Amino acid sequence: MNKRITNCIDSLLITLLTLAISLNTVQGQIKNFDKNGGQITRFNTVGDAVDAHDGEISHFNGIYYLYGTSYDCGFQWGNKTAPFCGFKVYSSKDLTNWEDRGFLFNANTKVWQSRCDGKTYGCFRPHVLYNKKTKLYVLWINVYDNRIGYRVFTSKSPLGPFKEVAEPHLAVNHDMPAAGLNNGDHDLFVDDNGTAYIAYTDWRTKGSIVIEKLSADYLTGTGEHVKSVTNGETEAPGLFKRNDIYYVVYSDPNCGYCAGTGTSYRTAPSALGPWSVAKKISDNSCGGQPSFVSTIKINSETVYLYGSDLWNNAAKNEALANFYWAPLTFAADGSIQPLKCYEAYKAPKASPLPKNKYLDSSSGIEDFSTKCDIGKQIQRSQSFTASRSGKLIEVTITCYKIGAPDADLTVEVYHSNTANKPTGKALYTKLIPVDSIGWSAKNVRITPNLQVKKDQQYAVVLRSNSSSDCYGFAFNDFGAYTQGKATISTDNGKTFKLEENRTLKFQTFIKSYNRSFRK
Repeated sequence: MNKRITNCIDSLLITLLTLAISLNTVQGQIKNFDKNGGQITRFNTVGDAVDAHDGEISHFNGIYYLYGTSYDCGFQWGNKTAPFCGFKVYSSKDLTNWEDRGFLFNANTKVWQSRCDGKTYGCFRPHVLYNKKTKLYVLWINVYDNRIGYRVFTSKSPLGPFKEVAEPHLAVNHDMPAAGLNNGDHDLFVDDNGTAYIAYTDWRTKGSIVIEKLSADYLTGTGEHVKSVTNGETEAPGLFKRNDIYYVVYSDPNCGYCAGTGTSYRTAPSALGPWSVAKKISDNSCGGQPSFVSTIKINSETVYLYGSDLWNNAAKNEALANFYWAPLTFAADGSIQPLKCYEAYKAPKASPLPKNKYLDSSSGIEDFSTKCDIGKQIQRSQSFTASRSGKLIEVTITCYKIGAPDADLTVEVYHSNTANKPTGKALYTKLIPVDSIGWSAKNVRITPNLQVKKDQQYAVVLRSNSSSDCYGFAFNDFGAYTQGKATISTDNGKTFKLEENRTLKFQTFIKSYNRSFRK
C-alpha cells in the first residue's frame, strides 16, 4: 500500500480514537432494559436497589434529585395492616450513581401513619419546586385524608427535612367530603417568569385533568384554572414547556399500579389553554405508567426527560417496581415523537465510585433482575474464587422478602467443588432476622472472618425454613461473573443444579495476611 495512504489511514484512526475517548469522557448512558428486553434494577452507590417510586427527577444547582415513595417497609395498596414507608430522595451528578439521602420527613409518627397507612388510600407523588423569591424548596404530596387531596411542605434544602405548612386551597373539589376520592396524581411546573402551576387529576369527573395557577409562594392555588383538559379516565399529568408550546403528558387510560397504560399528550399556547386534542405516543408507556416529564440539563443540553413506573400490576411487593427514563424527542412542528422503549440514551459520564481495597470478587451491578423463591425446599447458592489468600472479612449478597416469611433467612459459606456446588459442612452460618430484611432488594452483610486460600472456590448459600411467602435475590443471566456460578437446590440442599450464565449479586472482601483492615 502507498506509504502516504498508510500514513493518512493511521492519522485518521488516531483522530477517530481521540474523538471516541473525548466523547466518552463527557457521555454516559441511560439504560432501561437488558439486551433481551428484560427490566433491570437500578442500584444506588452502596449497592441497594433504588426505592423511590411515583415521583420525579429534579435538577437543582447542577445536581439531579430523584424523589419518590418508598415501599421497603412493606406498604401494600389496599392492605389495611400495611405501614406507610415515607418519601425518599436520592442525589446524583450523572443520572447513574444515585446516593441515598434519606427521607424527606419523618413518616413514622402516629399522625403520618394515620394519614397514609394501609387503612387509607395512601400517600403518593412527591414533587418539589424551588421558589427563587422565598428561597425555599416546596414539596407537594397527594393524600386522601383531607378534602383537597394534597399537603404542602417547605425546606431550605432540596434534601429536606421538609416541614408541613397550611393545607392548600384549590378551585376543584374543595367542598367535597374529606377522605374521599377527590383529587389525585399531580405535577408542578414553573414557567419562565416564575409563575407556578399545578396539574392534577379530578377523580370526581372520573379522571379529567385540571391545571391551576399557584400563589406566588407556591403554597396554594389561586383559583385561576382550567378544567377538563382531558375528558376523563386519565391521570398522572406531567406539565412542561418547550419553544413557547405548553405540553401536558398523561396516563391514558388511568389504572392504579398497572404495567402498561398508554401515554398521550396535548398542547396549548398557555398553561391555562386552550388545549388541543389528544395524541398518543405509546400504547404501554414502555411497560409502565407515566410518572413525570422533567426539564433538565444533560451535558449542557436541555432535555425533557420522560419517566414511567414499571409497576408489578399491584403485586404484593411494589418495592420491586423498576423505572423507564428517556428524553422525549420532537418533530420540526413540535409534536412529540413515539417512544422508542428499548434504545439507550446519553447521560453525563458516570464517575467511578471509590473502591474498597479489600474488595476481592464482585458480580457488578449491571443488568440485574429480581426473583423470589427461597424458602420451603428451595435454596440458592453462588460460588466464587478467592484471588488472594487471607481472611474473608465480609460478604454481601442482595436479598429482599415478599410478604411475611415465617422463618429467618440463613446465609452460609461452604467450600465449593469443581462443579461450582457447595460441598461438605458449612464453614460459617449466620441467621438474618426476618424483620431486618425489607421489601426492596438490598445488601445483606455477613462477616465470616474465615481463612481462605488463593484460587480456591467457595460458595455462599441462601436458605430458609419459611413455609410461607419467600425471600428473593438479584441475578444476572449474562455471565456477569466468570470465576464462579449460581446453583439451585429444590430438595432442601441435598443436591444443587448449575444455572448456566447466572450470577447472583454479591461481593467478597478479603484481607491479605499481614495487612490491617480499614474501610
